Amino acid sequence: MKLSKRLSAIAPFQVMAILEKARALQAAGHDVIHLEVGEPDFATPQTIVDAGRAALAAGHTYYTAAQGLAELRQAIAGFYQSRFGVTVAPERIIVTPGASGALQIALSLLVDEGDGVLMADPTYPCNRHFVSLLGGVPQTVPVGAATRYQLLADELDANWQPNTVAAMVATPANPTGTVLSRDEITALAERCRAHDGALIVDEIYQGLTYGADSFSALQLADDAFVINSFSKYFQMTGWRLGWLVVPPAYVEPAIRLAQNLFLCPPAAAQHAALAAFQPAVLDVLESRRAEFGRRRDFLLQVLPTLGWRIDAVPDGAFYVYADVSAVTNDSFAYCQRILDEVNVAITPGADFGSNRAGSYVRVAYTTGIDRLAEAVARMKTVR
Repeated sequence: MKLSKRLSAIAPFQVMAILEKARALQAAGHDVIHLEVGEPDFATPQTIVDAGRAALAAGHTYYTAAQGLAELRQAIAGFYQSRFGVTVAPERIIVTPGASGALQIALSLLVDEGDGVLMADPTYPCNRHFVSLLGGVPQTVPVGAATRYQLLADELDANWQPNTVAAMVATPANPTGTVLSRDEITALAERCRAHDGALIVDEIYQGLTYGADSFSALQLADDAFVINSFSKYFQMTGWRLGWLVVPPAYVEPAIRLAQNLFLCPPAAAQHAALAAFQPAVLDVLESRRAEFGRRRDFLLQVLPTLGWRIDAVPDGAFYVYADVSAVTNDSFAYCQRILDEVNVAITPGADFGSNRAGSYVRVAYTTGIDRLAEAVARMKTVR
Protein backbone atom coordinates (compact mmCIF):
# COMPACT_ATOMS: atom_id res chain seq x y z
CA MET A 1 0.00 0.00 0.00
CA LYS A 2 1.38 3.40 -1.04
CA LEU A 3 2.40 6.06 1.49
CA SER A 4 2.29 9.71 0.46
CA LYS A 5 5.70 11.06 -0.53
CA ARG A 6 4.87 14.30 1.25
CA LEU A 7 5.10 12.54 4.58
CA SER A 8 8.85 12.25 4.12
CA ALA A 9 9.04 15.99 4.86
CA ILE A 10 7.23 15.57 8.18
CA ALA A 11 9.86 14.99 10.85
CA PRO A 12 8.87 13.52 14.21
CA PHE A 13 9.08 15.67 17.32
CA GLN A 14 12.21 14.63 19.17
CA VAL A 15 10.61 16.00 22.30
CA MET A 16 8.01 13.24 22.06
CA ALA A 17 10.76 10.69 22.71
CA ILE A 18 11.77 12.78 25.72
CA LEU A 19 8.15 13.02 26.88
CA GLU A 20 7.52 9.29 26.44
CA LYS A 21 10.58 8.42 28.50
CA ALA A 22 9.70 11.06 31.10
CA ARG A 23 6.24 9.57 31.53
CA ALA A 24 7.69 6.09 31.82
CA LEU A 25 10.07 7.26 34.54
CA GLN A 26 7.18 8.98 36.31
CA ALA A 27 5.06 5.84 36.12
CA ALA A 28 7.94 3.94 37.69
CA GLY A 29 7.85 6.28 40.68
CA HIS A 30 10.51 8.84 39.75
CA ASP A 31 10.00 12.54 40.49
CA VAL A 32 10.17 14.03 36.99
CA ILE A 33 10.17 17.80 36.46
CA HIS A 34 8.49 18.62 33.14
CA LEU A 35 9.99 21.61 31.37
CA GLU A 36 9.48 20.23 27.88
CA VAL A 37 5.77 20.67 27.12
CA GLY A 38 4.49 23.93 25.64
CA GLU A 39 1.36 24.01 27.74
CA PRO A 40 0.42 26.26 30.68
CA ASP A 41 0.36 24.44 33.99
CA PHE A 42 -2.61 26.52 35.13
CA ALA A 43 -6.02 24.92 34.75
CA THR A 44 -8.59 26.57 32.52
CA PRO A 45 -10.23 29.34 34.59
CA GLN A 46 -13.25 27.95 36.44
CA THR A 47 -15.67 30.44 34.88
CA ILE A 48 -14.81 29.09 31.43
CA VAL A 49 -15.17 25.49 32.62
CA ASP A 50 -18.57 26.30 34.13
CA ALA A 51 -19.68 27.88 30.87
CA GLY A 52 -18.66 24.73 29.01
CA ARG A 53 -20.62 22.54 31.41
CA ALA A 54 -23.65 24.80 31.09
CA ALA A 55 -23.42 24.57 27.31
CA LEU A 56 -23.41 20.78 27.43
CA ALA A 57 -26.33 20.74 29.87
CA ALA A 58 -28.25 23.09 27.58
CA GLY A 59 -27.77 20.72 24.66
CA HIS A 60 -25.21 22.73 22.67
CA THR A 61 -23.75 19.55 21.21
CA TYR A 62 -24.60 20.06 17.53
CA TYR A 63 -22.76 21.52 14.58
CA THR A 64 -22.39 25.27 14.53
CA ALA A 65 -21.73 27.41 11.48
CA ALA A 66 -18.43 26.51 9.87
CA GLN A 67 -17.15 30.01 10.57
CA GLY A 68 -17.99 29.64 14.25
CA LEU A 69 -20.66 31.06 16.52
CA ALA A 70 -21.65 34.59 15.57
CA GLU A 71 -21.60 35.55 19.27
CA LEU A 72 -18.02 34.30 19.67
CA ARG A 73 -16.78 36.09 16.55
CA GLN A 74 -18.40 39.25 17.88
CA ALA A 75 -16.71 38.72 21.25
CA ILE A 76 -13.32 38.26 19.60
CA ALA A 77 -13.88 41.43 17.55
CA GLY A 78 -14.81 43.23 20.77
CA PHE A 79 -11.60 42.04 22.39
CA TYR A 80 -9.53 43.51 19.54
CA GLN A 81 -11.40 46.79 19.98
CA SER A 82 -11.17 47.01 23.77
CA ARG A 83 -7.60 45.76 24.16
CA PHE A 84 -5.91 47.09 21.03
CA GLY A 85 -8.21 49.81 19.74
CA VAL A 86 -8.51 48.16 16.34
CA THR A 87 -11.77 47.50 14.53
CA VAL A 88 -12.04 44.00 13.04
CA ALA A 89 -15.29 43.05 11.34
CA PRO A 90 -16.61 39.78 12.86
CA GLU A 91 -17.16 38.53 9.31
CA ARG A 92 -13.38 38.41 8.85
CA ILE A 93 -12.91 36.08 11.83
CA ILE A 94 -12.90 32.31 11.25
CA VAL A 95 -13.09 30.25 14.47
CA THR A 96 -11.07 27.06 14.05
CA PRO A 97 -10.19 23.79 15.81
CA GLY A 98 -7.08 25.15 17.50
CA ALA A 99 -4.52 27.48 15.98
CA SER A 100 -3.42 24.52 13.86
CA GLY A 101 -6.76 24.73 12.06
CA ALA A 102 -6.20 28.44 11.47
CA LEU A 103 -2.70 27.76 10.10
CA GLN A 104 -4.05 25.09 7.78
CA ILE A 105 -6.69 27.42 6.37
CA ALA A 106 -4.30 30.36 5.95
CA LEU A 107 -1.72 28.29 4.09
CA SER A 108 -4.37 26.50 2.00
CA LEU A 109 -5.62 29.90 0.85
CA LEU A 110 -2.17 30.93 -0.35
CA VAL A 111 0.03 27.96 -1.25
CA ASP A 112 -0.01 25.98 -4.51
CA GLU A 113 2.32 23.15 -5.51
CA GLY A 114 5.89 24.43 -5.51
CA ASP A 115 5.12 27.75 -3.83
CA GLY A 116 7.48 28.91 -1.10
CA VAL A 117 6.79 30.35 2.33
CA LEU A 118 9.57 32.20 4.14
CA MET A 119 10.00 31.56 7.86
CA ALA A 120 12.70 31.78 10.49
CA ASP A 121 14.90 28.89 11.56
CA PRO A 122 14.36 28.18 14.46
CA THR A 123 10.57 28.13 14.41
CA TYR A 124 7.63 26.01 15.51
CA PRO A 125 7.96 22.83 13.38
CA CYS A 126 4.32 22.56 12.29
CA ASN A 127 4.72 25.81 10.36
CA ARG A 128 7.05 24.20 7.86
CA HIS A 129 5.26 20.83 7.98
CA PHE A 130 1.91 22.31 6.93
CA VAL A 131 3.61 24.02 3.98
CA SER A 132 5.12 20.68 2.93
CA LEU A 133 1.78 18.87 3.22
CA LEU A 134 0.32 21.33 0.72
CA GLY A 135 3.13 20.60 -1.72
CA GLY A 136 4.78 23.90 -0.95
CA VAL A 137 8.37 24.64 -0.04
CA PRO A 138 9.31 25.86 3.46
CA GLN A 139 11.97 28.48 2.79
CA THR A 140 13.70 28.62 6.15
CA VAL A 141 16.05 31.49 6.90
CA PRO A 142 18.74 30.95 9.55
CA VAL A 143 18.41 33.67 12.16
CA GLY A 144 20.31 34.40 15.34
CA ALA A 145 20.82 36.74 18.23
CA ALA A 146 21.47 39.73 15.95
CA THR A 147 17.76 39.77 14.97
CA ARG A 148 16.54 38.18 18.23
CA TYR A 149 15.90 35.01 16.21
CA GLN A 150 13.25 36.79 14.13
CA LEU A 151 12.84 37.07 10.37
CA LEU A 152 13.08 40.82 9.71
CA ALA A 153 12.42 42.87 6.59
CA ASP A 154 16.01 42.89 5.30
CA GLU A 155 16.27 39.11 5.65
CA LEU A 156 12.88 38.79 3.94
CA ASP A 157 14.09 40.84 0.97
CA ALA A 158 17.36 38.94 0.71
CA ASN A 159 15.65 35.55 0.72
CA TRP A 160 12.48 36.22 -1.29
CA GLN A 161 12.52 33.94 -4.33
CA PRO A 162 10.49 33.86 -7.56
CA ASN A 163 8.27 31.11 -6.12
CA THR A 164 7.77 32.77 -2.71
CA VAL A 165 4.15 33.69 -2.01
CA ALA A 166 4.20 34.53 1.71
CA ALA A 167 6.30 35.13 4.79
CA MET A 168 5.31 33.81 8.18
CA VAL A 169 6.45 35.25 11.50
CA ALA A 170 5.49 34.67 15.12
CA THR A 171 5.32 37.20 17.94
CA PRO A 172 5.91 36.16 20.66
CA ALA A 173 7.83 33.34 19.01
CA ASN A 174 8.23 29.68 19.82
CA PRO A 175 10.89 28.56 20.82
CA THR A 176 12.59 31.87 21.60
CA GLY A 177 9.88 34.00 23.22
CA THR A 178 11.07 37.08 21.34
CA VAL A 179 8.65 39.76 20.17
CA LEU A 180 8.55 41.82 16.99
CA SER A 181 8.21 45.59 17.36
CA ARG A 182 5.59 47.72 15.67
CA ASP A 183 8.18 49.09 13.25
CA GLU A 184 9.34 45.57 12.39
CA ILE A 185 5.82 44.35 11.66
CA THR A 186 5.14 47.45 9.56
CA ALA A 187 8.33 46.91 7.56
CA LEU A 188 7.56 43.22 7.01
CA ALA A 189 4.08 44.04 5.74
CA GLU A 190 5.46 46.70 3.38
CA ARG A 191 8.05 44.32 1.94
CA CYS A 192 5.47 41.55 1.45
CA ARG A 193 3.23 43.99 -0.46
CA ALA A 194 6.18 45.08 -2.57
CA HIS A 195 6.75 41.44 -3.52
CA ASP A 196 3.01 40.93 -4.13
CA GLY A 197 3.00 38.37 -1.33
CA ALA A 198 1.16 37.79 1.93
CA LEU A 199 2.21 38.24 5.54
CA ILE A 200 1.07 35.58 8.02
CA VAL A 201 1.47 36.53 11.68
CA ASP A 202 1.23 33.88 14.40
CA GLU A 203 -0.01 35.62 17.56
CA ILE A 204 -0.99 32.55 19.58
CA TYR A 205 1.12 33.71 22.56
CA GLN A 206 -0.32 37.22 22.36
CA GLY A 207 -1.07 38.53 25.83
CA LEU A 208 1.80 36.60 27.40
CA THR A 209 4.40 39.38 27.33
CA TYR A 210 6.60 40.74 30.10
CA GLY A 211 7.47 44.40 29.76
CA ALA A 212 7.21 44.34 25.97
CA ASP A 213 4.69 46.37 24.00
CA SER A 214 1.51 44.32 23.56
CA PHE A 215 -0.25 44.92 20.26
CA SER A 216 -1.73 43.10 17.29
CA ALA A 217 -0.34 43.12 13.77
CA LEU A 218 -3.87 44.07 12.67
CA GLN A 219 -3.24 47.55 14.06
CA LEU A 220 -0.45 47.97 11.52
CA ALA A 221 -1.28 45.68 8.61
CA ASP A 222 -4.97 45.24 7.94
CA ASP A 223 -4.16 42.90 5.05
CA ALA A 224 -2.19 40.42 7.18
CA PHE A 225 -3.43 36.92 7.94
CA VAL A 226 -3.41 36.76 11.75
CA ILE A 227 -3.59 33.49 13.70
CA ASN A 228 -4.55 33.33 17.37
CA SER A 229 -5.70 30.76 19.89
CA PHE A 230 -7.52 30.20 23.15
CA SER A 231 -4.78 27.76 24.20
CA LYS A 232 -1.98 29.84 25.67
CA TYR A 233 -3.09 33.15 27.21
CA PHE A 234 -6.62 31.84 27.85
CA GLN A 235 -5.25 28.45 29.00
CA MET A 236 -7.70 26.28 27.06
CA THR A 237 -5.24 23.90 25.35
CA GLY A 238 -7.39 20.76 25.41
CA TRP A 239 -10.50 22.59 24.25
CA ARG A 240 -8.92 22.92 20.78
CA LEU A 241 -10.09 26.36 19.75
CA GLY A 242 -8.38 29.11 17.79
CA TRP A 243 -9.17 31.71 15.17
CA LEU A 244 -7.93 33.29 11.97
CA VAL A 245 -8.47 36.86 10.80
CA VAL A 246 -8.38 37.15 7.00
CA PRO A 247 -8.50 40.14 4.63
CA PRO A 248 -12.04 40.80 3.36
CA ALA A 249 -11.44 39.27 -0.07
CA TYR A 250 -10.51 35.94 1.51
CA VAL A 251 -13.58 35.49 3.74
CA GLU A 252 -15.65 33.38 1.35
CA PRO A 253 -12.87 30.97 0.34
CA ALA A 254 -11.80 30.67 3.98
CA ILE A 255 -15.32 29.67 5.01
CA ARG A 256 -15.43 27.21 2.10
CA LEU A 257 -12.22 25.62 3.34
CA ALA A 258 -13.52 25.48 6.93
CA GLN A 259 -16.68 23.73 5.74
CA ASN A 260 -14.69 21.06 3.96
CA LEU A 261 -11.78 20.62 6.37
CA PHE A 262 -13.54 20.75 9.76
CA LEU A 263 -17.32 21.25 9.32
CA CYS A 264 -17.13 23.46 12.40
CA PRO A 265 -15.11 24.09 15.56
CA PRO A 266 -16.08 22.20 18.75
CA ALA A 267 -19.48 23.54 19.81
CA ALA A 268 -19.11 23.24 23.60
CA ALA A 269 -15.64 24.81 23.46
CA GLN A 270 -17.03 27.81 21.57
CA HIS A 271 -19.75 28.38 24.16
CA ALA A 272 -17.16 28.03 26.94
CA ALA A 273 -14.88 30.55 25.23
CA LEU A 274 -17.58 33.19 25.36
CA ALA A 275 -16.78 33.45 29.07
CA ALA A 276 -13.06 34.03 28.41
CA PHE A 277 -13.54 37.75 27.82
CA GLN A 278 -15.34 38.48 31.08
CA PRO A 279 -13.45 41.07 33.17
CA ALA A 280 -13.12 38.72 36.15
CA VAL A 281 -11.60 36.02 33.93
CA LEU A 282 -9.20 38.49 32.35
CA ASP A 283 -8.13 39.51 35.87
CA VAL A 284 -7.28 35.87 36.62
CA LEU A 285 -5.35 35.56 33.38
CA GLU A 286 -3.40 38.73 34.08
CA SER A 287 -2.38 37.46 37.53
CA ARG A 288 -1.14 34.26 35.91
CA ARG A 289 0.75 36.24 33.29
CA ALA A 290 2.51 38.05 36.13
CA GLU A 291 3.49 34.69 37.59
CA PHE A 292 4.92 33.58 34.24
CA GLY A 293 6.94 36.80 34.26
CA ARG A 294 8.39 36.01 37.68
CA ARG A 295 9.35 32.54 36.48
CA ARG A 296 11.05 33.97 33.41
CA ASP A 297 13.04 36.43 35.50
CA PHE A 298 14.13 33.63 37.82
CA LEU A 299 15.38 31.45 34.95
CA LEU A 300 17.23 34.34 33.33
CA GLN A 301 19.21 34.64 36.57
CA VAL A 302 19.93 30.97 37.23
CA LEU A 303 20.28 29.24 33.85
CA PRO A 304 23.65 30.92 33.11
CA THR A 305 25.03 29.17 36.21
CA LEU A 306 24.78 25.94 34.17
CA GLY A 307 27.18 27.33 31.58
CA TRP A 308 24.27 28.16 29.27
CA ARG A 309 24.04 31.45 27.38
CA ILE A 310 20.81 33.36 26.74
CA ASP A 311 21.63 35.79 23.96
CA ALA A 312 18.09 37.02 23.26
CA VAL A 313 15.89 37.80 26.24
CA PRO A 314 12.43 36.25 25.84
CA ASP A 315 9.86 39.04 25.98
CA GLY A 316 6.88 36.71 25.86
CA ALA A 317 5.43 33.19 25.66
CA PHE A 318 6.80 30.86 28.38
CA TYR A 319 10.09 29.62 26.94
CA VAL A 320 13.79 30.28 27.28
CA TYR A 321 15.90 29.28 24.27
CA ALA A 322 19.40 28.75 25.56
CA ASP A 323 22.74 28.21 23.83
CA VAL A 324 24.34 25.18 25.50
CA SER A 325 27.34 24.91 23.17
CA ALA A 326 29.69 25.50 26.10
CA VAL A 327 28.65 22.18 27.61
CA THR A 328 27.62 20.03 24.60
CA ASN A 329 27.61 19.88 20.81
CA ASP A 330 24.64 17.47 20.78
CA SER A 331 21.67 18.96 22.58
CA PHE A 332 19.46 15.91 21.97
CA ALA A 333 21.95 13.61 23.70
CA TYR A 334 22.33 16.25 26.41
CA CYS A 335 18.57 16.35 26.98
CA GLN A 336 18.49 12.56 27.14
CA ARG A 337 21.32 12.56 29.67
CA ILE A 338 19.61 15.17 31.84
CA LEU A 339 16.42 13.11 31.85
CA ASP A 340 18.22 9.83 32.55
CA GLU A 341 20.48 11.17 35.29
CA VAL A 342 18.36 13.74 37.14
CA ASN A 343 14.78 13.30 35.83
CA VAL A 344 14.37 16.75 34.28
CA ALA A 345 12.72 16.93 30.85
CA ILE A 346 13.70 19.75 28.44
CA THR A 347 13.42 20.09 24.64
CA PRO A 348 16.35 19.80 22.19
CA GLY A 349 16.83 22.49 19.57
CA ALA A 350 16.52 20.02 16.68
CA ASP A 351 12.73 20.14 16.99
CA PHE A 352 12.75 23.74 15.77
CA GLY A 353 14.97 23.53 12.70
CA SER A 354 18.53 22.85 11.61
CA ASN A 355 20.19 26.20 12.36
CA ARG A 356 22.82 25.24 14.98
CA ALA A 357 20.13 23.06 16.51
CA GLY A 358 22.62 20.87 18.36
CA SER A 359 23.72 23.90 20.35
CA TYR A 360 20.33 24.85 21.79
CA VAL A 361 17.66 23.68 24.21
CA ARG A 362 14.24 25.07 25.03
CA VAL A 363 13.06 25.30 28.63
CA ALA A 364 9.35 25.81 29.26
CA TYR A 365 8.67 27.66 32.52
CA THR A 366 5.32 25.95 32.95
CA THR A 367 5.85 24.97 36.56
CA GLY A 368 6.37 26.92 39.79
CA ILE A 369 9.58 28.64 40.84
CA ASP A 370 10.28 26.05 43.55
CA ARG A 371 10.26 23.30 40.94
CA LEU A 372 12.31 25.41 38.53
CA ALA A 373 14.91 25.90 41.25
CA GLU A 374 14.95 22.16 41.93
CA ALA A 375 15.36 21.45 38.20
CA VAL A 376 18.36 23.80 37.93
CA ALA A 377 19.94 22.32 41.05
CA ARG A 378 19.62 18.85 39.56
CA MET A 379 20.98 19.87 36.14
CA LYS A 380 24.06 21.37 37.77
CA THR A 381 25.16 17.83 38.58
CA VAL A 382 25.07 16.70 34.92
CA ARG A 383 28.37 16.86 33.10
